Amino acid sequence: MLPWERRYRLVVALGDVVATGVAVAGAAVFSTPPESWQTVLFATVTAAALLTALVPAWDHRILGQGAEEFHRLGRALLIAAVLLAFGAVATGVGELRGWIFVVLPGAAVLCLLQRYVLRKLLHRRRAVGQCMLPVVAAGHPEALRDLIARTRRESHLGWQIRAVCTAGSSGDGADVEQIDSVPVVGDLDEVARSAREDAYRAVMISADRYWTRSRLQWLSWELEGTATEMVVAPVLMDIAGPRVHVSEVLGMPLLRLSEPVLTGPRLFVKFTVDRVGALLLLLLLSPLLFLIAVVIKADSAGPVFYRQRRVGHNGRVFTMLKFRTMVTGADRSTLGEEVTDEGAGPLFKSRRDPRMTRIGSLLRGYSMDELPQLFNVLLGDMSLVGPRPPLPNEAESYEPEMHRRFLVRPGMTGLWQVSGRSDLSWAESVRLDLRYVENWSLTLDGMILWKTVRAVVTKEGAY
Repeated sequence: MLPWERRYRLVVALGDVVATGVAVAGAAVFSTPPESWQTVLFATVTAAALLTALVPAWDHRILGQGAEEFHRLGRALLIAAVLLAFGAVATGVGELRGWIFVVLPGAAVLCLLQRYVLRKLLHRRRAVGQCMLPVVAAGHPEALRDLIARTRRESHLGWQIRAVCTAGSSGDGADVEQIDSVPVVGDLDEVARSAREDAYRAVMISADRYWTRSRLQWLSWELEGTATEMVVAPVLMDIAGPRVHVSEVLGMPLLRLSEPVLTGPRLFVKFTVDRVGALLLLLLLSPLLFLIAVVIKADSAGPVFYRQRRVGHNGRVFTMLKFRTMVTGADRSTLGEEVTDEGAGPLFKSRRDPRMTRIGSLLRGYSMDELPQLFNVLLGDMSLVGPRPPLPNEAESYEPEMHRRFLVRPGMTGLWQVSGRSDLSWAESVRLDLRYVENWSLTLDGMILWKTVRAVVTKEGAY
C-alpha cells in the first residue's frame, strides 16, 4: 500500500466514525433517546466501526472509485443495525430497536456524503497527476495503446501506466522504444522482474496470444509476496457490471456474458420513474419554463419551441422539442467561411455561431433549452437517461454496430452528457452510447442523473 493510500484510508475511517457519532448525538438531541444514551452512542459507533472494518468497507482497493465502496458501506451499516436490534431485545431495552433503525440510516447518509466529498478531492488531485497508482502493462502494442488512452482519459480512477512490456522488445537500454510516450522496459517474459524491481502497484495484462493459461498462472505465482496486484483486461472491455459473471466449470474459471436486460421489472421501474419524474419536474419547473418562454419571445421574432425530427427507440422517428436558441430559419441558412465547425463527426457545432440569439447562448450553456424534452419523456418518446437522439440523416450513416443504440429510448442526459458533451470526439460519443446500452442498469441511471447536475452547473462541453 502506498503512503497516500494509508492516509486516505485513515481519513475515510475517521470520517465514518465521526459521522456515526454525529448521527447518534443528533438523534439524542432532536428526539427522545433511550436511557443511558451515552452507552448507546458508544455501542452504536463501535458496532458500525467493527462491521465496516470486517465487511471490509475500508479496503484501500475500493476506496475512491466505483460503486462497490458505497455498496459495502451500506451492507456494513445494515448488518450493524440488525445486530444492535437483536442486542436491544436480548438486554430488554425494547425501545432501542426503533431508535437504532432511525439513527443508522442517518449515519449512512452522513458517511456517504463525507466519502463523496473525499472522493471528489481525491479526483481533483488525480487530475493533476497526484495520488496515482503506478502500473506496468503487458500485451500486444495495439491493446496497450488502447489501455494507455483509457487510463489517461479516466484519470480519476488513478491508474497510471508508467511502463509497458511487449513482444520483441529489449529492456537492456540498447533498443529503447515507446508506446504513446510510455517506455518499453522489457519483453513479455520480463513482466514479473519489472514489477518487483520498480515496485509497481499493479500489473495490467492486455490481449496477446503470448498469454496462455499456464503463463498467466505462473505470473500470478511470481507476484505472490509482493505488493503488486495482477489485473487482466478482458477482450470485451466495454461489457461490465451486471452482465459479467465469473463461475468455475470443469476446474477452470469462466467469464459468462449475459444478454443486456432491456425488458422485465427493472425496465418497468425505469418507465415509471421516467413518467413520474418528468411530470414532477414539469410541475416544479413550470414558473421557470414560463419565464424562459416569455424571454425568448421578447428577445427575437419566432416561435418559442424548436421542433426537430429525431430517431428514437427501435428506429422510430419522433418530433423532439427544445426551446428555440437561434433565429428563425437558422436550420435553412448558410454560414460564412468565418464560422468553424467544431462538432464531432456529422454534428455541426460552433462556439460562436452567428445564428444564436442573445438568450440562446445562456440557455444552451446551462442546458435549459432541453427542458421541453420533459414532454417527450412524458409521451414515451424519450427517457430521462439514455443515448443521444440522432438526426435521421445522421442515423443513415451509422455503421451496423451503432444501431444497437436504438435498443433503448434516447435520453435527455446520458454518459455523453456527463463526460464532456460537445468536447468529445465522434468515436468517443458513439462508444459511450454503446457502452450505456451494453451495461444498462438502474444504478447506472442514478449515477448519470447525479453527475448531470455537476455537468449542467459547470457548463462543461455545452455550446
